[in-house]
Amino acid sequence: MKEEKLELVQEWDKTFPESEKVEHQKVTFRSRYGITLAADMYTPKGSTGKLAAIAVCGPFGAVKEQCSGLYAQTLAERGFLTIAFDPSFTGESGGQPRYMASPDINTEDFMAAVDFLSLNERVDAERIGILGICGWGGMAINTAALDTRIKATVASTMYDMARVNSKGYFDSEDSEEKRYEKKQALNAQRIKDCQSGEYALGGGVIDPLPEDAPFFVKDYYDYYKTGRGYHVRSLNSNGGWNVTGCMSFMNQPINTYSNEIRSAVLLIHGDKAHSCYFSRDAFAAMTKDSKYAGNKELLIIPGAVHTDLYDGGKGNYIPFDKLESFYKANLK
Repeated sequence: MKEEKLELVQEWDKTFPESEKVEHQKVTFRSRYGITLAADMYTPKGSTGKLAAIAVCGPFGAVKEQCSGLYAQTLAERGFLTIAFDPSFTGESGGQPRYMASPDINTEDFMAAVDFLSLNERVDAERIGILGICGWGGMAINTAALDTRIKATVASTMYDMARVNSKGYFDSEDSEEKRYEKKQALNAQRIKDCQSGEYALGGGVIDPLPEDAPFFVKDYYDYYKTGRGYHVRSLNSNGGWNVTGCMSFMNQPINTYSNEIRSAVLLIHGDKAHSCYFSRDAFAAMTKDSKYAGNKELLIIPGAVHTDLYDGGKGNYIPFDKLESFYKANLK
């Protein structure tokens, strides 16, 4: 199959400063669905031999130039070879139509990243981990349940995208009637899209910000719509996903077999985050009736809100020392 040709920006266009401790380069790899994915690869300067490696992605609707790149670069400073990649249909990665999401294809994105790292001459294929942020935290857990090559998984400030799409925030729309209303609206939108010949965008983070917006909306605005985290290719910073882009999540729960994950998993969440219930419940499900609960851990960060684990916020909330020790203990 002919590989899709991507136009990749070569200059530094991240929302965080470039580190002098790592080498950076753009790379591409192809998924099982034939979609070419774009990634930033970070390698510790002066490193020799084969390294432990980590693939990083998220948040849902973000790009690799935002916080996944920050995580990847910082972990590379600590001795790992890392990649931060854009999911299918977003950022610099390929795939048409644009701005679509899929629990299957997005799980495959992570697995394709593991393929790429496994074949990289600088990587020890027996020492590969993954890290998902926000909605990609849930996808990372889903991938760990399927991919036995993964030795260690971190989910940071995670969302379960199937749960939030089918049940609403805080499960406030968890009824057959509410789901039916959503499905009616989404299917009506499908007809409109077919008639117009293009997919309508759902809109990114609301702008201007209403005075009465809930705190978590203000939290997202503070990251995606300001100099703190805005990026021109970020869906959340701009027009958002297609209205129908996340439709299949409503009918396809992820993480069904998370309690069968044998490899190590660390979930990290701020106790002030609106989304903390996702990690608490995911950890409970992962360890319930599990023979493999001994290497699973839930780390709650006091005082941190959701986006504090995107870039550290004002309190350096991302526990990079813990991440380093977790990966070193389990990628050995």
